[in-house]
Order: sequence, then structure tokens, then C-alpha cells
Amino acid sequence: MNVFDLPPVNATLNGLSTCLIAVGWMAILRDQKWTHITCMITALVCSTVFLACYLTYHFGLLSAVGEGCVRFTTGGWVRPFYYVILITHLILAFTILPLVIITMIPVLRAQFDRHRRMGRFTMPIWLYVSVSGVIVYFMLYQWFPSTHLDELKQRYALKAKGY
Repeated sequence: MNVFDLPPVNATLNGLSTCLIAVGWMAILRDQKWTHITCMITALVCSTVFLACYLTYHFGLLSAVGEGCVRFTTGGWVRPFYYVILITHLILAFTILPLVIITMIPVLRAQFDRHRRMGRFTMPIWLYVSVSGVIVYFMLYQWFPSTHLDELKQRYALKAKGY
């Protein structure tokens, strides 16, 4: 396994988080508290593992080939669409970690009304970040594969051989 194997793992973890957040949200709307708790804790674990894998990927890429990201090389109408999704994803991804923490603290203090108020704000952002992360993966690696990725893989292979 090398760093290039991590993007599908990251997308899978994001997709799983998306499903768990959605099921957890539906569960609390139906007053199924244990299902809600189970789904949200599992979503939090998946998101935490995702973050660790995501950072491993980007720092591993940086150390292996001297670049920390793969450029989107497709042109046309899809390019600005990709960047709108990517930029909104990144901005909200930076905000979701503190929001999740702020939303979880009242639970630990049994302040469920405060948790509910924060959850109404946090949940749609977390859901958007999870969904948009999967979309970015598919756009960059599956639907419109970056030619830059091929170049990075070649440089990685040469470096592994000692060149």
C-alpha cells in the first residue's frame, strides 16, 4: 500500500459518514435516541479516521513527490464547477471540526437542549462536507481523472527505484 491507495479509502470513509449522519438525523427526528447516538458516534469515528488518512495522504504525497495535492486538469464547463465544490468543501471542512466539538460538549454535560440547537446548525454543514468530499473524489479520480496524477505516480515510482 502506498499513498496513492488512500483516496478511495478517504472517499469510502466520507460516504460512510454521510450515510451515518443521515440515518442519525432521521433517527432523532423519530425519537430513536440510541440509534441516533450509535450513528453519530460511528460517524464521528469515521470522520476522525478519514481526517487521519487524509492528512497521511497529503503529507505522504508531499514527502514522496514534493507536491501535496493532485491538480484538476480537465477544462471546459466542469472546471469552474469542480472548483466551486472544492472551495466550499474546504472552507466548510475547516469549520466543521470545531463545530462538531462544540456540538458534542453539551452532550457530555447532559445539556441536550443546547446540543439540539447546535446540532441543527452543525448537521447540515457536516453532511455537506461529507457529500462534497465524495463528489470531489469522483471528479478528480474517477469521472475526470487528472493527468497530473499519472505524472505524480511516475515520479513516485522513479523515487522508489532510487532515481
